[in-house]
Amino acid sequence: MKKPYFIIALFFYSAAIVYLALSTPISPHEANFLYVPEGVISALMHYGEGLLPGILGIRIFYLLLGFLSVGLFYLLSKHYLHNAHDAYLSTFIFMFLPGLLTASVLANVAIIVLPLIIAFVLLYEKGHFFALPFIMVLLFLAHESSIVFFVAVFLYGVMYRDKKLLFLSTFFLLAFLYFSKGVSMRGLPKGHFVEIFGIYASVFSPLLFLYFVYAMYRTLLRGNKTLLWYISFTALVFSLLLSIRQRVAIADFAPYVMISVIVMLDVYNHSLRVRLLAFQKFYKRGFYVVTLFLILSAGVIVFHKQLYDVTPNPKKHFAYPIYAPYIIAMDLKSKGKNCYEGNPGRYRYQFIYYNLPPCSGL
Repeated sequence: MKKPYFIIALFFYSAAIVYLALSTPISPHEANFLYVPEGVISALMHYGEGLLPGILGIRIFYLLLGFLSVGLFYLLSKHYLHNAHDAYLSTFIFMFLPGLLTASVLANVAIIVLPLIIAFVLLYEKGHFFALPFIMVLLFLAHESSIVFFVAVFLYGVMYRDKKLLFLSTFFLLAFLYFSKGVSMRGLPKGHFVEIFGIYASVFSPLLFLYFVYAMYRTLLRGNKTLLWYISFTALVFSLLLSIRQRVAIADFAPYVMISVIVMLDVYNHSLRVRLLAFQKFYKRGFYVVTLFLILSAGVIVFHKQLYDVTPNPKKHFAYPIYAPYIIAMDLKSKGKNCYEGNPGRYRYQFIYYNLPPCSGL
């Protein structure tokens, strides 16, 4: 991808996430974080609201972290792929991952963890070891599921006999055990294994996810196993194993797999460039099809409100938990109501955000 095209794509990405942040009503998870303090997520929301009143203030730090993630990912792409056009292409794909678009708009832990992971890999590859322990401390404090990251770093340290990484990762893994932190494992096998594939397809787009699995497997067999690959592959394996017995929270694993775009593009380039021009057409056409599906998937995220409005059964739309309370609240306010009758259930804090507390509590 040439630089002018990348700049245009960056403009559309910026416009898209700002538009989504301004136009999307508060989600159930955001409302819970806003009124039930829960660590750094709630703190950033309240700090942002203090700076900018309204929904944009709640999300402003997450927008900024999204831009930071894109910038760091570009630098990391330049390091791994060397070719400037490949770095632009890799960052373009990363920007329009549905998972990144969503994470950059809604308050969530994934977009807090993502720039830390990218910064860690970038600094490690450039030999700036002094900053790595600080990033590891932040990951340890910010996200209990970061145990996946420390396991990946530990395995990489063992395979490549990196004593510094091995020592640090072992220390933090022991800390996870001591403080009883980490990924929650509970319940009996319930068959969420198939469901996790659908969730990952929504993070990457369907065809790109299939290529992600292929790239992980091919690298496992005969590719160059970089730290990036270890992080993404470990997260994939962890999530698949957990899905056998419980529903997996995608925010716990999305930051670790989205960085695999660089690995995927590297695998694609090796497959393409070792062939004569006459035999490259099949690979290029496949790339165009995958990219088209990625753009369509990103479009579904950006224009989800318009799609919601024309959906015959809104309850089956993924944005129903966001828009249903908002529509009800606006309808009640138009009728002069100042409270919500009945049991709001999971939408309780959304109604409170819209200044509609339960009538029974007044």
